[in-house]
Amino acid sequence: MGSRTKTQYVCQSCGSSSPKWIGQCPDCSAWNTLVEARVDASVAKAAAKSRGGGISGTAGGRVQSLREVDMRETPRTTTGLSEMDRVLGGGIVPGAVILIGGDPGIGKSTLLLQVLASVQPHLKTLYVTGEESLTQVHLRAHRLGLPELDLPVLAETGVEEILAQIAQHRPGLVVIDSIQTLYTDSLDSAPGSVSQLRECAAQLVRHAKASHTAVILVGHVTKEGAIAGPRVLEHMVDSVLYFEHDPGSRFRIIRAVKNRFGAVNELGVFAMGDDGLKEVSNPSALFLSRHEQPVPGSVVTVTRQGSRPLLVEVQALVDRSLAGTPRRVTLGLEGNRLNMLLAVLHRHGGIPLGDQDVFANVVGGMRIQEPAADLPLVLAVLSSFRNRPMPNDLVVFGEMGLAGEVRPVAGGEERLAEAAKHGFRRAIVPEANRPRKSVRLDIEVIPVARLEQALAVL
Repeated sequence: MGSRTKTQYVCQSCGSSSPKWIGQCPDCSAWNTLVEARVDASVAKAAAKSRGGGISGTAGGRVQSLREVDMRETPRTTTGLSEMDRVLGGGIVPGAVILIGGDPGIGKSTLLLQVLASVQPHLKTLYVTGEESLTQVHLRAHRLGLPELDLPVLAETGVEEILAQIAQHRPGLVVIDSIQTLYTDSLDSAPGSVSQLRECAAQLVRHAKASHTAVILVGHVTKEGAIAGPRVLEHMVDSVLYFEHDPGSRFRIIRAVKNRFGAVNELGVFAMGDDGLKEVSNPSALFLSRHEQPVPGSVVTVTRQGSRPLLVEVQALVDRSLAGTPRRVTLGLEGNRLNMLLAVLHRHGGIPLGDQDVFANVVGGMRIQEPAADLPLVLAVLSSFRNRPMPNDLVVFGEMGLAGEVRPVAGGEERLAEAAKHGFRRAIVPEANRPRKSVRLDIEVIPVARLEQALAVL
């Protein structure tokens, strides 16, 4: 009896399937995302039997006590780039699967070639390209000035053939560039579809866990900036890194949004040059304008990205609105939080801005997602509104409450130490972040408990 082909409709957003086409996905509520996919039932059944122990890579497991589990710390392999090691939590762990995404041309392949060249003397590697020819890869390596190493490369898109080559050569680190180009013979859908992405990633993760081979997957991103494909792809891997940059800038930022072997929201800063990516040893200097004279609407704050405190400049511009509805524009900050802070400034500071346009920006393309930027943003808005500059040697951080209170933030002493290291001599901080008497910092601390106390500076 011949094999039967089954038709399903798979959502390109979340990966759920339906026996018939419908306009809106019932799981993620996305419109017009269901695409027809034909699956050979016999081939799919055989592939399901070959999966063995699932994504974890173990088969025939038994229930055991945690006391029986070997908890020896696994040694990490350094990438040769301290900024990359920081984001990964100290280096590459054997068996780890890392997903890195970013805009086209941002430097993902460049970075990974540099990593492979750095670890090659200490670890067997394999670079698998599905988007470029081997000649293109060689030309890039030559342009970057990488040492002439015996770097194994493979141009292949079939996941079964890739796994066979990995099993034959037994590398310790494999780079797949990119996961959207791979396909498996067990599915009839096109490469890059939800079903292909999910199955190819599952096979690679399963092999990585079973053989303790570290795998780095390169992923495409959508126009919204998220990694293309089903969200389950990010759940399957151990670490998810986003490669970001400000258009027109040569600086690149790697941000960890998921990491099973280290802290999340860690940040690595690089500068793109003719010979590849170079580490930025002092990223705080990157995000500071350092005006020769104090200017209105500019306040320096200390934000924490993972375990690293960074000095950034928050700028605000307040101008009389010429339209019926005043504009509220933010870059690098949350727009709804700006609206909330303007209401707090009006209610507890007596500053009406209902007829003013307010623009807020974080210098250098940094994105701040923590509440420590509340108080600096309020003072920057007031500084621009009154046209009174803040002192150049002043740094500010603190969270604002709706009742007008200034709330503490985590890591206050580390923030003050970072500011003192860069020459700042005064700091406005929440009362609860006042340093202990035993801690000596070369900086004058001005603690405030209410918004009214902070506004007195201006």
